[in-house]
Amino acid sequence: MTDVTEDRFLGGRVRVRQAARGFRSGLDAVMLAAAVPARAGDEVLELGSGAGVASLCLAARVTGCNIIGAEYDSGLVALANENASLNSVSPQVHFVEADVLSLPRALRKGFDHVFCNPPFHGDGTHSPDEQRARALHDRKHLGHWLSAGFKRTASGGTFTAIVRADRLNEALAALPAVGIAVLPLWPKRGEAAKRTIVQVRKDARTPLKLLAGLSLHKPNGKYTADADAILREGAALVIGDSRG
Repeated sequence: MTDVTEDRFLGGRVRVRQAARGFRSGLDAVMLAAAVPARAGDEVLELGSGAGVASLCLAARVTGCNIIGAEYDSGLVALANENASLNSVSPQVHFVEADVLSLPRALRKGFDHVFCNPPFHGDGTHSPDEQRARALHDRKHLGHWLSAGFKRTASGGTFTAIVRADRLNEALAALPAVGIAVLPLWPKRGEAAKRTIVQVRKDARTPLKLLAGLSLHKPNGKYTADADAILREGAALVIGDSRG
């Protein structure tokens, strides 16, 4: 992969080289990483890790957690491992070539936390760029992605995903009816949410919680203080209880 740009996240703490064309990680990846309640020593799995942005942002926030990223595209796997070295978190963070829906034996175990930003476009929405299309178009597998992630979550651990708000019903249908918290991401106060973060604590029996949500932008387009703390200062986005 020769045509790449170097981008910075968390106020410059994370440097990531990613493809100049095709799918590029941004706000969604940072928000997702901020929502994972990992601690030092935890084993974490990211499904569909791309160039590694979300995993690297999580590693920058939580020193000492061990993260494996599973990604189908071999070129992105190589790039993500280069990014781990670039950020001096290798081998604590490493990436492997794997089909999310058919993980290799080494990954078929329980992890303290599993997270993903699954492909989110349904039928009728296609990108002419092959890599971007593969990253974004779910081919009716959204529920399968979420089921796969939840299956790899250890008892008491969390599974976290960021999904389009208009597909929240599909996400909830693929997950247990209890132990779930849903946090809407509002573009601006008073506007409909376009993204939601869904988090499940495995084997919890608490009823579903619809949280107040987070407004990303002020009326003038600048980030709100809460969003800025996450995107530039590396603050956590607390969704569930304090365990994790």
